[in-house]
Amino acid sequence: MKKITICFFFISITSLFFFHSLSATNGEKGSTSVSFSKETEACIECHRIYSPGIVADWQKSRHATTVPKDAISKPALQRRISAEAVSQGLAGVAVGCYECHSLNSEAHKDNFDHFDLKINVIVSPNDCKICHVREVEEYGRSKKAHALSNLDKNPVCSLLVDSITGMKTVKGGRITTSGPSENTKNETCYACHGTEVKLKGMKKIATDLGDIEVPDLTNLPNHGVGRVNPDGSRGACSACHARHSFSIEVARKPYTCSQCHLEPDIPAYNVYMESKHGNIFSSQYQQWKFDTVPWVVGKDFNAPTCAACHNSLVVNENGDVIQNRNHDFGSRLWVRIFGLIYSHPQPKDGRTYLIKNKDGLPLPTTFGGDLASDYLIDKVEQEKRLAAMEKTCRACHSRSWTEGHFTKFNLTIAETDKMIATSTIILADAWKKGLVNKKNPFDEKIEHLWIKEWLFYGNSVRYGSAMSGPDYTAFKNGWWDLTTNLEKMRSIVYPSKK
Repeated sequence: MKKITICFFFISITSLFFFHSLSATNGEKGSTSVSFSKETEACIECHRIYSPGIVADWQKSRHATTVPKDAISKPALQRRISAEAVSQGLAGVAVGCYECHSLNSEAHKDNFDHFDLKINVIVSPNDCKICHVREVEEYGRSKKAHALSNLDKNPVCSLLVDSITGMKTVKGGRITTSGPSENTKNETCYACHGTEVKLKGMKKIATDLGDIEVPDLTNLPNHGVGRVNPDGSRGACSACHARHSFSIEVARKPYTCSQCHLEPDIPAYNVYMESKHGNIFSSQYQQWKFDTVPWVVGKDFNAPTCAACHNSLVVNENGDVIQNRNHDFGSRLWVRIFGLIYSHPQPKDGRTYLIKNKDGLPLPTTFGGDLASDYLIDKVEQEKRLAAMEKTCRACHSRSWTEGHFTKFNLTIAETDKMIATSTIILADAWKKGLVNKKNPFDEKIEHLWIKEWLFYGNSVRYGSAMSGPDYTAFKNGWWDLTTNLEKMRSIVYPSKK
């Protein structure tokens, strides 16, 4: 007890300096004068010693210098908060530790007693929704929010995951596969798609203040976009807005997207960095303003990042809206170039596991390429979204340049799908000949080659065309590999043919 008393005395003295330093920065990002709840002050007293990096990150954040009632009062285009009102307890103080980690405690299975405060371990989208209502609702409709379910509840996807990540053993010259461990899944597919975080019970951890009892949670650490949280909500805002700064600057830079959108299967970041847009970003981003709202093209930045095209609020210098902010990252897209086997119109619903094609499989197309149209957006919606994307491009490019780009892109999509259709015909012949077992389409050599054809090479060509990265349409997992891989498949199924 004496040790704890001395420790808290030391913390109380040093915390005076901390709060004085913090108040001196209040005018930089948010309100000119903010106060903190007594609960947040109590959190800071300890955590600035035991997790100083987290506290320092929060100290530099907009949350630490912003009072929600002031944020709500800003003009519509300048607002970073979509709620029209917040509770009285939150309205007049800066957004601190307690204001986020104490919300909706009745729904949080990870809530626990922590030095006389009721605290949630995980801050979930439902908690962020207190201030960011529209953003959370939009995200909740997206494919990202359902990314875990779209793997687990789709038997085709889950079979692919288990076949790729399963433990392999050799017996009698044959490889057999057993199911992957939970850890293997969490370190591979679920690292991006998300895990389901569950409460196992409570555990004690030793600290300088004595033993502290905290929730024992499974499947952490994880910031996957479709993480299922202990309160039942889906998603992790921290996947893009890294805690505890929750910076819009971090979310707008392409490095954040590169956590998951990388070659060989989703080479968006690689293509972007190779493209002219990426070249301009790499050369000039130090002069850009990444934290302004709204984001003014030509003034704050002069080449798009992922966020500019896919979800940010973008305006011209007159304040005319080019694109409204939207946290459903597929809402601006008319075609899904990353698809299971073939490209297809964007799904109507983020829960893609609900899709059923004509063959009864949970896929957006049949093996022959027929669309599961009932589950996909129609031509009218496709044209509307394409027109909106062209508007974004025309903020910098001429109409003829923009139309020429999308004409090439659409032709590339069609040609790539034809190549993948050829590989699928070869695989179907292998099944007919009994060369491989059709029961699992993902576990034998020719099937691995077929997967590469659409998951790696077809995707590389499409992404390369979409964002103008020509080497990714040609030699970096592009048309060269699409062609040579097809020849490998042919030589296995038709060895006597040339």
